[in-house]
Amino acid sequence: MLYPVSEVRVVVAGLDHPECVAVGRDGTLYAGGERGQVYRISPDGKKTEEIASTGGFCLGLTLDREENIYICDLNRHALLKVTQKGAVTLVADTVDGVKIRTPNFSVFDSQGNLFFSDSGEWKKGDGVVWRLSREGKTSLFSAGPYHFANGMALDAQERYLYVVESNRDRVSRIAIQPDGSAGTPEVFVEGIARIPDGLAVDASGNLYVTTYASNCIYRVSPDRKVELLCKDEENLLLCQPTNCAFGGPNFDQLYVSNLGRDHISVLDLKTKGHPLWTHRKDA
Repeated sequence: MLYPVSEVRVVVAGLDHPECVAVGRDGTLYAGGERGQVYRISPDGKKTEEIASTGGFCLGLTLDREENIYICDLNRHALLKVTQKGAVTLVADTVDGVKIRTPNFSVFDSQGNLFFSDSGEWKKGDGVVWRLSREGKTSLFSAGPYHFANGMALDAQERYLYVVESNRDRVSRIAIQPDGSAGTPEVFVEGIARIPDGLAVDASGNLYVTTYASNCIYRVSPDRKVELLCKDEENLLLCQPTNCAFGGPNFDQLYVSNLGRDHISVLDLKTKGHPLWTHRKDA
């Protein structure tokens, strides 16, 4: 184990089973609750505001360039948008007449397109990935099918979209073709036990994978070497970790949401994260 669990810290507690965490450009944290709460948290964790409620169950949260919050809502079966003032609007609940079933996580590319996973049904192997274009049109990006499509991440060059398949303990990837269409999915790495959920990428291209059922964080190198980064045998600091995101003053801390408890924890990795396009000055 590369990072001792004794060095994991709790940044903020008192949240309602946060499934996801996102980080703003100024270090502000955002998280959601299982009753639809949308939390805005000061970088030091000392101030928490509930700025909105979706009325559902917040899964993945992603910020756009203006720091509107895009939320995959489990109970509403929809992708929602929440402004910094707390206004909630529906972005999509159907695609070409097909009902969105289990929206789970989303990620923006540098062009302003938003990819979001639809996990489908548990152990049915029927997950897909949708794409919301910068013009606001939602379409199918990759039909997979994926075995509970979950967390996602883009590599720095945006050649690949990585997709967690929770029911197969693996991460697959989809080549993004020059015209923006999806290539054939391929398994990138297997044996990420058990029930991988969230993804983040560092500046060297390593993937960080949280596992819901084993309270672990794995690191996967670009050449597919798998290392156990951290594990919490006691389920205290990492408890059903579902998603993760880089942040902090030097963008070298990994924040982790813990669905099994009420807090967001942090690992002081001292490893630079890959900045999301919404963080970059040239975006």
